[in-house]
Amino acid sequence: MAPKTKTKKQAAQTHQQKHGYAFGGPLGATAISFGLPTLLYLFAFACNDISGCPAPSLLRPKSLDLETLKQEVGWPDEGIWGLGSWEATGWTLAYYLFNAVLYAVLPATEAQGVELSSGRRLKYRLNAFATSTCTLALLAAGTYMQGAEFPVWTFIADNYIQILTANVLIAYALATYVYVSSFSVKPSNAELRELAAGGQSGNLIYDWYIGRELNPRVTLPLIGEIDIKEFMELRPGLLGWIVMNCAFVAKQYRLHGYVTDSIVFITIVQAIYVLDSHVMEPAVLTTIDITTDGFGFMLAFGDLVWVPFLYTQQTRYLAMHPQQLGTLGLVGVGALLLTAFSIFRLSNSQKNNFRTNPDDPSVAHLKYIETKTGSRLLISGWWGIARHINYLADWLQAWPYSLPTGMAGFQILSAGTKAEGAITLLDGREVVPGEARGWGIIFTYFYVLYFAVLLIHRDRRDDEKCSMKYGEDWEKYKKIVRWKIVPYVY
Repeated sequence: MAPKTKTKKQAAQTHQQKHGYAFGGPLGATAISFGLPTLLYLFAFACNDISGCPAPSLLRPKSLDLETLKQEVGWPDEGIWGLGSWEATGWTLAYYLFNAVLYAVLPATEAQGVELSSGRRLKYRLNAFATSTCTLALLAAGTYMQGAEFPVWTFIADNYIQILTANVLIAYALATYVYVSSFSVKPSNAELRELAAGGQSGNLIYDWYIGRELNPRVTLPLIGEIDIKEFMELRPGLLGWIVMNCAFVAKQYRLHGYVTDSIVFITIVQAIYVLDSHVMEPAVLTTIDITTDGFGFMLAFGDLVWVPFLYTQQTRYLAMHPQQLGTLGLVGVGALLLTAFSIFRLSNSQKNNFRTNPDDPSVAHLKYIETKTGSRLLISGWWGIARHINYLADWLQAWPYSLPTGMAGFQILSAGTKAEGAITLLDGREVVPGEARGWGIIFTYFYVLYFAVLLIHRDRRDDEKCSMKYGEDWEKYKKIVRWKIVPYVY
């Protein structure tokens, strides 16, 4: 008898058994997809410019009154419907369209992506740096003419919750669109469309979250073809990170009449981080996000919501409760950032040089393991210290973003209270640490904790992938390079 062919469901199950679920499978995907947006709303309301950070009632949970809490956090009078607005959604969509127009009209270089399973390569139009500099130049011109009252800055500050909602809805809609569209992918198609290896489990919520199609694209009238994943990876969210930081700098000036060194430091170094990624745009084409992961809610939400709204918690906090670092403080956080960035750049450059030209004098002395696949695994230099020394550098870079907020936490008191050590706003209200001191760390240092968890998870995913690829050679490598991220610790 001829062997029976597997059904699509059986094939999907076999595939998933081989690769395994990530992020806790369907239950984990569901929890993340609805839990993380909720977390951002909690952060937005609990740490606010009405009553404090955190809201006073949250410090006394035993006597918590829901109506009082609603007043303290600024819960909309319209209830849940007040979380969004047509105006904020319209301007948010206009921002995305503006990014797409700049993508189409500004000068660009063309690059090829990595080789697909078909043996062919996709072409990419790269001009993220031109897009960001053009946008920032326009915002700078508007600020020069109108100062902190420039409408872009005031609109972001006044409609923060509604802009958050608009981006959450866009992420949900985009993930749904690419999921449905992925079922039109046909084998050996002329458009070079492929499905992602990890996004074909057959479970709807998991595949929607993790992404079925590897590199979904869309053709827009007058704009042309856009690679959705690459576009969302570098443009609206990352650029939005800078824009929102600037909006909070302007808010600090409107509230206090001055701008502190701490908020300026964070805004500048984070802008450099983003602009550096835009300058290095070709490098993103070799990252796991582009080469391996499908585009689903995970990347859509991460790119468009998580990055611009979580990563700006420090400047949002400092806009209300300013902190001066002084010369020594600036030198300290600057030195930590420079050290971390140097490790990141030097280690990645060393690996890149070794991959492209192992005979280069700068890397020719490095020791390595030759695997059965033909690949070489470094066991000396930066990569002999830890398997992911670049992850350690990444994590260390997170600390200077949070340290300027100090022992975070503040309360907002009525005008005329004359509390000891209070900072008086231009409208007369007073900001004082009070009993909230230290509790604000939950919001301003969460990024450090989150990034640690993210990097540990990435390390585990990479370990599983390399174990499948290199087999016993990978086990041999791990015995030589014992530490995963932090030398002598982890």
